[in-house]
Amino acid sequence: MSMPIVPDDKDWTWVLRRPCPECGFDASALAPEGVAPLLRANASDWVRILQRPDEELRRRPADDHWAPLEYACHVRDVCLLFRTRLELMLREDDPLYPNWDQDATAVEERYGEQDPAAVSAQLRVAADELASAFEGVTGAQWERRGRRSDGAGFSVAGFGRYFIHDPVHHLYDVTGRRGA
Repeated sequence: MSMPIVPDDKDWTWVLRRPCPECGFDASALAPEGVAPLLRANASDWVRILQRPDEELRRRPADDHWAPLEYACHVRDVCLLFRTRLELMLREDDPLYPNWDQDATAVEERYGEQDPAAVSAQLRVAADELASAFEGVTGAQWERRGRRSDGAGFSVAGFGRYFIHDPVHHLYDVTGRRGA
Protein backbone atom coordinates (compact mmCIF):
# COMPACT_ATOMS: atom_id res chain seq x y z
CA MET A 1 0.00 0.00 0.00
CA SER A 2 1.52 3.26 -1.08
CA MET A 3 1.28 6.21 1.29
CA PRO A 4 1.72 9.19 -1.05
CA ILE A 5 2.68 12.49 0.48
CA VAL A 6 1.11 14.49 -2.33
CA PRO A 7 -1.50 13.64 -4.93
CA ASP A 8 0.99 14.03 -7.79
CA ASP A 9 4.53 13.05 -6.94
CA LYS A 10 5.73 12.97 -10.57
CA ASP A 11 7.08 16.49 -10.07
CA TRP A 12 8.83 16.01 -6.74
CA THR A 13 10.42 19.47 -6.84
CA TRP A 14 7.21 21.16 -5.67
CA VAL A 15 8.23 20.44 -2.07
CA LEU A 16 11.27 22.69 -2.51
CA ARG A 17 9.21 25.60 -3.86
CA ARG A 18 6.05 25.90 -1.79
CA PRO A 19 4.39 24.74 1.43
CA CYS A 20 2.90 21.27 1.45
CA PRO A 21 -0.86 21.59 0.99
CA GLU A 22 -1.45 18.81 3.53
CA CYS A 23 1.06 19.21 6.36
CA GLY A 24 1.91 22.89 5.84
CA PHE A 25 5.68 22.37 5.94
CA ASP A 26 7.57 24.94 3.84
CA ALA A 27 10.96 23.54 2.82
CA SER A 28 11.66 26.68 0.79
CA ALA A 29 11.85 28.65 4.04
CA LEU A 30 14.34 26.26 5.68
CA ALA A 31 18.07 26.89 5.44
CA PRO A 32 19.99 23.68 4.73
CA GLU A 33 21.68 24.02 8.13
CA GLY A 34 18.23 23.80 9.71
CA VAL A 35 17.70 20.20 8.62
CA ALA A 36 19.72 18.62 11.45
CA PRO A 37 18.02 20.37 14.40
CA LEU A 38 14.59 19.85 12.84
CA LEU A 39 15.35 16.16 12.33
CA ARG A 40 16.41 15.75 15.96
CA ALA A 41 13.25 17.47 17.18
CA ASN A 42 11.13 15.32 14.87
CA ALA A 43 12.80 12.14 16.14
CA SER A 44 12.01 13.18 19.73
CA ASP A 45 8.35 13.50 18.74
CA TRP A 46 8.42 9.99 17.25
CA VAL A 47 10.00 8.60 20.44
CA ARG A 48 7.10 10.09 22.44
CA ILE A 49 4.54 8.69 20.00
CA LEU A 50 6.05 5.23 20.28
CA GLN A 51 5.28 5.27 24.01
CA ARG A 52 1.55 5.16 23.31
CA PRO A 53 -0.46 2.02 24.08
CA ASP A 54 0.30 -0.87 21.74
CA GLU A 55 -3.22 -1.10 20.32
CA GLU A 56 -3.09 2.59 19.36
CA LEU A 57 0.33 2.21 17.71
CA ARG A 58 -0.81 -0.71 15.56
CA ARG A 59 -4.25 0.60 14.52
CA ARG A 60 -4.65 2.17 11.10
CA PRO A 61 -6.96 5.19 11.29
CA ALA A 62 -8.08 4.64 7.67
CA ASP A 63 -7.47 2.23 4.84
CA ASP A 64 -5.20 4.72 3.11
CA HIS A 65 -3.07 5.56 6.19
CA TRP A 66 -0.50 3.50 8.01
CA ALA A 67 -0.63 2.94 11.74
CA PRO A 68 1.70 5.15 13.84
CA LEU A 69 4.13 2.23 14.28
CA GLU A 70 4.29 1.70 10.52
CA TYR A 71 4.99 5.39 9.92
CA ALA A 72 7.72 5.33 12.59
CA CYS A 73 9.36 2.32 10.90
CA HIS A 74 9.22 4.15 7.58
CA VAL A 75 10.78 7.31 9.07
CA ARG A 76 13.57 5.21 10.61
CA ASP A 77 14.25 3.55 7.25
CA VAL A 78 14.14 6.85 5.36
CA CYS A 79 16.77 8.21 7.76
CA LEU A 80 18.97 5.18 7.11
CA LEU A 81 18.50 5.43 3.34
CA PHE A 82 19.16 9.15 3.18
CA ARG A 83 22.31 8.82 5.26
CA THR A 84 23.64 6.34 2.71
CA ARG A 85 22.63 8.65 -0.13
CA LEU A 86 24.18 11.69 1.56
CA GLU A 87 27.43 9.79 2.03
CA LEU A 88 27.38 8.86 -1.69
CA MET A 89 26.86 12.50 -2.66
CA LEU A 90 29.76 13.63 -0.51
CA ARG A 91 32.10 10.84 -1.65
CA GLU A 92 31.28 10.42 -5.36
CA ASP A 93 30.64 12.79 -8.23
CA ASP A 94 26.95 12.87 -9.20
CA PRO A 95 26.06 9.36 -7.94
CA LEU A 96 22.90 7.57 -9.07
CA TYR A 97 21.10 6.18 -6.03
CA PRO A 98 19.79 2.64 -6.17
CA ASN A 99 16.00 2.46 -6.31
CA TRP A 100 14.09 1.87 -3.06
CA ASP A 101 10.57 0.50 -2.99
CA GLN A 102 9.12 1.81 0.26
CA ASP A 103 5.94 -0.23 -0.09
CA ALA A 104 7.82 -3.49 -0.59
CA THR A 105 10.05 -2.66 2.37
CA ALA A 106 7.03 -2.06 4.61
CA VAL A 107 5.63 -5.49 3.72
CA GLU A 108 8.95 -7.38 3.78
CA GLU A 109 10.02 -5.84 7.09
CA ARG A 110 6.55 -6.31 8.60
CA TYR A 111 6.38 -2.77 9.90
CA GLY A 112 3.12 -3.32 11.75
CA GLU A 113 4.56 -6.22 13.74
CA GLN A 114 7.78 -4.61 14.94
CA ASP A 115 8.52 -3.87 18.59
CA PRO A 116 7.77 -0.18 19.33
CA ALA A 117 10.58 0.11 21.90
CA ALA A 118 13.13 -1.27 19.43
CA VAL A 119 11.82 0.99 16.66
CA SER A 120 12.04 3.99 18.99
CA ALA A 121 15.70 3.30 19.78
CA GLN A 122 16.55 2.57 16.15
CA LEU A 123 14.79 5.70 14.90
CA ARG A 124 16.56 7.86 17.47
CA VAL A 125 19.97 6.50 16.40
CA ALA A 126 19.23 6.70 12.66
CA ALA A 127 17.96 10.29 12.95
CA ASP A 128 20.91 11.34 15.12
CA GLU A 129 23.45 9.83 12.72
CA LEU A 130 21.82 11.50 9.72
CA ALA A 131 21.58 14.82 11.59
CA SER A 132 25.28 14.55 12.45
CA ALA A 133 26.09 13.84 8.80
CA PHE A 134 24.18 16.97 7.74
CA GLU A 135 25.98 18.99 10.44
CA GLY A 136 29.27 17.88 8.89
CA VAL A 137 28.42 19.40 5.50
CA THR A 138 30.27 22.65 4.87
CA GLY A 139 30.84 25.24 2.16
CA ALA A 140 30.79 23.93 -1.40
CA GLN A 141 29.66 20.48 -0.23
CA TRP A 142 26.10 21.86 -0.08
CA GLU A 143 26.21 22.12 -3.88
CA ARG A 144 27.45 18.57 -4.57
CA ARG A 145 24.98 16.63 -6.69
CA GLY A 146 23.29 13.23 -6.76
CA ARG A 147 20.45 11.61 -8.72
CA ARG A 148 17.49 9.37 -7.96
CA SER A 149 16.93 6.23 -9.99
CA ASP A 150 14.48 8.21 -12.16
CA GLY A 151 17.31 10.61 -13.02
CA ALA A 152 15.98 13.56 -10.98
CA GLY A 153 18.92 15.49 -9.54
CA PHE A 154 19.53 17.15 -6.19
CA SER A 155 22.16 19.33 -4.59
CA VAL A 156 22.98 18.32 -1.02
CA ALA A 157 21.11 21.45 0.14
CA GLY A 158 17.98 20.54 -1.83
CA PHE A 159 18.33 16.89 -0.86
CA GLY A 160 18.25 17.79 2.84
CA ARG A 161 15.24 20.07 2.49
CA TYR A 162 13.45 17.47 0.33
CA PHE A 163 14.24 14.73 2.88
CA ILE A 164 13.03 16.56 5.98
CA HIS A 165 9.57 17.00 4.53
CA ASP A 166 9.04 13.23 4.75
CA PRO A 167 9.36 12.80 8.56
CA VAL A 168 7.59 16.12 9.17
CA HIS A 169 4.72 15.10 6.90
CA HIS A 170 4.38 11.68 8.49
CA LEU A 171 4.31 13.25 11.94
CA TYR A 172 1.37 15.27 10.63
CA ASP A 173 -0.23 12.04 9.37
CA VAL A 174 -0.11 10.70 12.93
CA THR A 175 -0.73 13.81 15.03
CA GLY A 176 -2.62 16.20 12.77
CA ARG A 177 -0.16 18.97 13.76
CA ARG A 178 0.62 21.18 10.74
CA GLY A 179 3.99 22.75 9.99
CA ALA A 180 7.33 22.25 11.65
